[in-house]
Amino acid sequence: MTPFAAILQRAVEGVPPALGGAFADSQGEMVDSFTHMPAHDWAVLTAHYGVVMGQLVAAFGTLHFGGAEYFVARHARIEVIVHVVEAGYFTLLAFKEHTDLDFALERARIASVELKREMQ
Repeated sequence: MTPFAAILQRAVEGVPPALGGAFADSQGEMVDSFTHMPAHDWAVLTAHYGVVMGQLVAAFGTLHFGGAEYFVARHARIEVIVHVVEAGYFTLLAFKEHTDLDFALERARIASVELKREMQ
């Protein structure tokens, strides 16, 4: 297991309803992941939310608010947190049911800090 995957595993296992975690670039291309989902489905989910994060960063940068730090998407069957790491990279955590967002967001933040440290 890579150091990136170990960081993601800790984040996923730290929030029991988590489906997985991903570390990806600004285009949604996965660098590494840890998930309980089929690999292809996880890669597609990560890529789609990477595009959304890229659009948010571009929109908020244009409006001079600075880039987005994170966003949360709540759907009927899945919940997703996407958190910026740095230099266009992001952490994604997905959950199969509604979870304590404050706790899950803190796990995403911690994973992002650890991934950033590992990148250096």
